[in-house]
Amino acid sequence: MALSVSAVCSGITPSATLRLNALAAEKRRQGLDVISLAAGEPDFPTPEHIRAAGCAAIDAGRTVYTATAGIPELRAELAARYRRLGVPYQADQMIVTTGAKQALLGALTALLNPGDEVLLPAPCWLSYPEMIRMAGGVPVPVIASAGEGFIPSPRQLKAAVTGRTRAVLLNNPCNPTGAVWSGEQLLSLCELARRHDLAIISDEIYESLCYEGRSSTVTAGLSEDALERTVTVSGFSKAYAMTGWRLGWAAGPRHIIAAMDAWQGHATGNPSSVSQYAGLEALRGDQSGVETMRLAFEQRRALILSLLDGVPGLRYTVPYGAFYVLADVRGLLGKRCRGEVIGSAGRLCELLMEHALVSIVPGDGFYAPGCVRLSYAIKESRLAEAVRRIKAFAESLE
Repeated sequence: MALSVSAVCSGITPSATLRLNALAAEKRRQGLDVISLAAGEPDFPTPEHIRAAGCAAIDAGRTVYTATAGIPELRAELAARYRRLGVPYQADQMIVTTGAKQALLGALTALLNPGDEVLLPAPCWLSYPEMIRMAGGVPVPVIASAGEGFIPSPRQLKAAVTGRTRAVLLNNPCNPTGAVWSGEQLLSLCELARRHDLAIISDEIYESLCYEGRSSTVTAGLSEDALERTVTVSGFSKAYAMTGWRLGWAAGPRHIIAAMDAWQGHATGNPSSVSQYAGLEALRGDQSGVETMRLAFEQRRALILSLLDGVPGLRYTVPYGAFYVLADVRGLLGKRCRGEVIGSAGRLCELLMEHALVSIVPGDGFYAPGCVRLSYAIKESRLAEAVRRIKAFAESLE
């Protein structure tokens, strides 16, 4: 008799991003020149001084278990970082995790009881609803249009609140839209949370990547009440190009962090000891690489937007953070590719891969049907070639 799969795992929707990355890798193994605009990671190497700190940790024998919540020095340094930003976190309000993903799942597990609802300002990252379900909760997307800057209004959010609503989970800046919440918008969200006694999970992983003078606001720093009800999540992957090191963190009320610590102790134990010492150097060492990378992304952002202006049937909303463009491709749906009518953004992405060897991500998983996500975390020459291929493909449709 075959073993059965649990309801939790059988209900998980596979990541479209990872599936398309795998398809692109297979095409490359066949010797084809695939350009991927699907990946969600910087294409820069981890800065040398951070890599050296990781090597030094290995050489010093720092390869044993640490405290589940992370080495004390790293927790203290993270807390000091927030205090410099005006947010009075202390070391015992920090937990270090195996990437920001684990911090998010740990926070949801610590906060939710079965059936609790979580508001999701959307379009949003496709892992959020799956994580909420894995933690026993119910995702409630609150979808904003391009005309609204992809940020739901206070009225929309209020209308979504029910007696089962427990939390709101936002990403600022946002993957996939590049939207950056203003301080005023965040204050309205905090007031809604106060009135309805909701937790706020604020995923700020792209906080270092804002453009055109925009800046990311630490939600927990907006008021004393916000501090008491917010779990702040971030990590080293985007700002320091440390995706493979798998190192993130969460900060929040002590009793929630303690609950996350208890859960993490049985789920994974401590994050990599070597990664933690590299992360400590990332925080303490030279920060110039963060700005260098941000400026490079800002240049690439300007390039891709100028090039997308020339693609027929495609429209976009200007992103102000992260490194993605969410583009509306409904102008291409219903057209024919070699006799086949293109019925969805997902099929469009498959045909683009097949005929133009460019990988992009359909928007359905982000609660953005009829849209696609393009990442500009790629060298400018390859970015330009990718959009040239997309344009040629769009012009070939009948």
